[in-house]
Amino acid sequence: MKAFRLDELEAERAANDGAYLQFLRERNMSVGLYALDAGALDPQQPHGQDEVYFVVSGRASITVGTETTQVARGSVVYVPAGVEHRFHHISEDLRVMVVFSPPES
Repeated sequence: MKAFRLDELEAERAANDGAYLQFLRERNMSVGLYALDAGALDPQQPHGQDEVYFVVSGRASITVGTETTQVARGSVVYVPAGVEHRFHHISEDLRVMVVFSPPES
């Protein structure tokens, strides 16, 4: 078993001065914590893997392809591989758990 605490992951991510911390990588998936502060711009590009976002905290909009929705704590969003997507209008610091399948390259 591998178990993680969100507060420890957030501290490790912040200590490494990055917006993203991959904390689990297995044969069929990888999992990370993505952080964007209120007002930040999301620089990500489409990925070669399917993704699931689980919003741990914060508020924002996300556009996936041509669809836009509001997200907040508890929201889950699926993004197919290769599709343009971006968080925007981040009104509260956003913390998102990201699952990639297969694992992020």
